[in-house]
Amino acid sequence: MGREVVPATTVRVRVADAMKRPGASFAAWLFACAGVVAPLGSAHAAMNFCAAPAMQTSERTSAAPIAQGLVKRVAARLNDQPKALARLHTEGTLPHEGIYDQSVEAQQDLELMRDAALVWRATGDERYLRLVDRFLLAWTTTYQPSFNPIDETHFDSLILAYDMTASALPVKTRNAATAFIAKLANGYVQRVDAQPRPLSGTYRNNWESHRVKLVAMAAFTLDDRKLINAAQRLFIEQIGENVAADGATVDFAERDALHYVTYDLEPLVVAALAARRHNRNWLGERAQNGASLQLALDWLVPYALGEKTHEEFVHSSVAFDAKRREAGLPGYSGPWDPKNSAQLFHLVARLSGRYASVALRLSPMPPAWLAVCLPLPAR
Repeated sequence: MGREVVPATTVRVRVADAMKRPGASFAAWLFACAGVVAPLGSAHAAMNFCAAPAMQTSERTSAAPIAQGLVKRVAARLNDQPKALARLHTEGTLPHEGIYDQSVEAQQDLELMRDAALVWRATGDERYLRLVDRFLLAWTTTYQPSFNPIDETHFDSLILAYDMTASALPVKTRNAATAFIAKLANGYVQRVDAQPRPLSGTYRNNWESHRVKLVAMAAFTLDDRKLINAAQRLFIEQIGENVAADGATVDFAERDALHYVTYDLEPLVVAALAARRHNRNWLGERAQNGASLQLALDWLVPYALGEKTHEEFVHSSVAFDAKRREAGLPGYSGPWDPKNSAQLFHLVARLSGRYASVALRLSPMPPAWLAVCLPLPAR
């Protein structure tokens, strides 16, 4: 059966009626939105990364408590104006150096876009769609890709925002967004393919994981067959280059830090979640050396559970790690805190239920955006 497509005016009436009832809760608000993903649902982005079609009863129940906080935060910023920049740069710099602070502030726009799209998806309230439209158009017509994946990794939030709202965006915004997303993804593919094989340096460490994430999300959102094939090829190549047969990553060897294992694996999990929407199982996909994303995650599990511990960055081969430690940035010395992998394991729990208990042990609730996007772990 197809999902119900409900006009926006009907959505607003349903929500208002639900909230007028005595003792109305935020759960009632979500239930009022049952069956509504977005008005104008005939045309849509191809990926639908977040739970689709509309939330099931159990999903709405799970999402309600944390979604309330998300809605309040976005509602407070409905009148914000975009801080779009032509360039972002945080990689290799400390706070207050160069444009680091300005970039961090501007990056908040990308997450706001994503969160506003999630709230619009749940409510049908067009004020949130207008926020997404305003911010998407500003960023996709201002920003010039540098193809530095550390500086640009947060553009996954922009891609998600487009994915959830493409059906209802004005043509001008939709065209600008699709052109930008395609330019970003194709640029990364071209740069990776121009490298000599076997890949080395930042083309096999965490940088490449972030490239793969952006390419995969763009490919499945745009439903671009050529990009999808490239994304799968680069994903498998990165697994083979980055993950050893025992599950240890290149980043652990280079940085002597579980911080970078998490940073390396999280974008690969997001890429696998994008692929899952097209019935592709990248979690267990094996490279020629027998390695897989699942194998790398299983390697990390004992540390996440506290069965093993690790002193961070003691033998890192990267000078910048020592610079950050000397600057007093948290996490660059001392024992690794397993809670730093909470988002990673809540994400991977959406791929495989076998990781749900690890995620819940690290944090009883997933990040707010994920609780609304994909409320329940996989079975």
